[in-house]
Amino acid sequence: MSYSYPIDETYWSKEEIIDVVNFYSMVEQAYEKSVSRDDLLLAYTRFKQIVPSKSEEKKLCGEFEKESGYSCYHTVKKAKALAQGDRVSMKQ
Repeated sequence: MSYSYPIDETYWSKEEIIDVVNFYSMVEQAYEKSVSRDDLLLAYTRFKQIVPSKSEEKKLCGEFEKESGYSCYHTVKKAKALAQGDRVSMKQ
């Protein structure tokens, strides 16, 4: 990993930064291996508590995708389509 996560150190607490980084990390895992659908959606729910604005979510996830090549949107969309207990894998 040779990129940085888009975070807002100005307004977020240390705990919130950890939770946002955890969400980004789970998106990465979905692309590189696989990740529990339930864990990913739980991390996304926490991300949305920290970043409730849709426009801010799009901005941060867009920056993350630009840096990493991994799409938060497509990963969460796929996770929502899966059944509870499934694993999310974004590998082709």
